[in-house]
Amino acid sequence: MKPVFAKLEKSLSDIKAGGLFRKMRYLETPQAPYARIGGREVLLLSSNNYLGLCNDDRLKKAACDTVNAYGVGSGGARLLTGSYELHRRLEQELAVFKGTEACLVFNTGYMANLGTISALTDKNWVIFSDSLNHASIIDGCRMSGARVVVYNHCDMADLQRKVSAWRPEFALIVTDGIFSVDGDIAPLPDIVEIAQRRGILTMVDDAHATGVLGPHGSGTSDYFGLRDKIDIQMGTLSKALASEGGYVAGRRVLIDYLVNRARSFIFSTALAPAAIAVSLEALDIIRTEPQRRESLLADAIWLQERLRSAGFHVPESRTPIIAIIVGDPDIAVSFGEALFAEDIYIPAIRPPTVPHGTSRLRISLMATHTRADLERAADAIERVGHRMGVLGSK
Repeated sequence: MKPVFAKLEKSLSDIKAGGLFRKMRYLETPQAPYARIGGREVLLLSSNNYLGLCNDDRLKKAACDTVNAYGVGSGGARLLTGSYELHRRLEQELAVFKGTEACLVFNTGYMANLGTISALTDKNWVIFSDSLNHASIIDGCRMSGARVVVYNHCDMADLQRKVSAWRPEFALIVTDGIFSVDGDIAPLPDIVEIAQRRGILTMVDDAHATGVLGPHGSGTSDYFGLRDKIDIQMGTLSKALASEGGYVAGRRVLIDYLVNRARSFIFSTALAPAAIAVSLEALDIIRTEPQRRESLLADAIWLQERLRSAGFHVPESRTPIIAIIVGDPDIAVSFGEALFAEDIYIPAIRPPTVPHGTSRLRISLMATHTRADLERAADAIERVGHRMGVLGSK
């Protein structure tokens, strides 16, 4: 064996010893409240399919019609042969949806963050980044060459202190809108106030908020009434919109600059036309069916309260993401496996995704879950929690 592979084996052994080894489970059916995994039907409580659109007949028809009209592949990068009129239409509609001048679609949300931050900022910039920001933001900051100042999670006093300590020529505050592990919402009004006092740009990652929060369903800036106050609004098409891709919305000059400088955009083959058509159809449903997100958020609050009343440590969240903190990674994995044995799929989240000592089960709800589904899940979680000693014995 070559030395490098022995090194990899040792690293994997260490990962396993720490209870952090990951493996994949494979779905055999669509993303729906109930899915088949390994030949078993399970209650799926781990999907980012927040509005339940992944198996919606209207989206499937849009995809099929577009494949028949345009074929299956895009054929090239966006600046070569990969741009279709569908791309232009989606970017225009997303700009209206987000209340901005323009928008640019990327292949993934990860690529949107990576490309935007690394193209916009350099060694002359200071970036103020929340300590629990998504890995794509962290990697974009690292690639940029900018000085990165990390502030404590949603701690506005800490952010204010750190902003006051610097006098850079250019600066950016970047934050998740909804944090993907605990489901808490960034305090955007305070962030905007701090940024405006110092002339600092603001960027919000609305991957988990697009389609879910706000009177128009367009995210955290909409939720707080700040659609015209956030300079860079990023989001994904792969969660509530049930498609593929990410986007960045903002001023026309920003979008034109990214077209010419964002490497993850320039050097990637474009998304297939069918994915764009699905996003357009989903965007229309978000506009016309607000009851989906309204019932989703009401169910999320109900389930959180039920779990807290049972004695679980559930961080405050007003979103479809619900965390049950158990602490130890082995306990989190065992808890998830015990639930899977009862045909309920809730994955364990462990370091390095979360800090050591905060391993948890992460629930994410869909608008198509029924209250009976959630009752069943809550009963099983409580039962397993008592059996494993996570809750006090009855």
